[in-house]
Amino acid sequence: MTSPADVPHLTPNQINALVVLMVEARRLTNVELKELAGFTLTGKDNTKLVDLGLVDTDRTHRPFAHELTEAGWRVARQLHTAAPPKAGGSTTRSLFVVLSNLHRSLDRLRVSHGDFFKQTGATAPATSEPRHEAPAPTASATTAAPAAAPVSAAEVEALVRSAYRELTTAPGAWVGLADVRDRLADTDRAALDAALRAMVGREDVRIIPVANTKSLTARDRAAAVRIGNEDNHALAIGPA
Repeated sequence: MTSPADVPHLTPNQINALVVLMVEARRLTNVELKELAGFTLTGKDNTKLVDLGLVDTDRTHRPFAHELTEAGWRVARQLHTAAPPKAGGSTTRSLFVVLSNLHRSLDRLRVSHGDFFKQTGATAPATSEPRHEAPAPTASATTAAPAAAPVSAAEVEALVRSAYRELTTAPGAWVGLADVRDRLADTDRAALDAALRAMVGREDVRIIPVANTKSLTARDRAAAVRIGNEDNHALAIGPA
């Protein structure tokens, strides 16, 4: 598993690719990389990042397209904790200074890197569950008991807020999503995830990943909600 400790062994071009893919928070072709940052991700640089599991490259058509993997996001978020590669010079060192200050600011604001950089005008992610048309009712189905009405997004959000109030003693305190899910065990997982993602846009809501991933239990990981290419584990509602 690659960690920030491996960063000194990456080339400046590889580090630049990780940073650009992080801040764009989307799949980029080599043409787009060239237009945005003045370089492409090819050859040994591309091969190494793919072999390390940091970048997923689509080579089925040209121009090749690249996207950060989950491991790539983790390393990109923590680049500032590593020593810059000596071959990078002043430009790379300046980039690390920017990343360090960015991390400090996001930590103070309790905003994740993925949420900060997400494309606000983007369409729903490809990983979202496809919607299927319901089959036409059969004759036997007409006599079956009616299905329960689906819970609306507003109702699920109300349930989340109610569970949060039961778990905390003061607004703005952090609670684990695992505890929230336990309180809402009867709520559909997909509906609850959708509500949590929508709530991130509320001014009084913060949903973030736990920085110290070693402290996470299997229960915490299973309860995480995926937002902006990151697993998020903690919820706070109240004054920012």
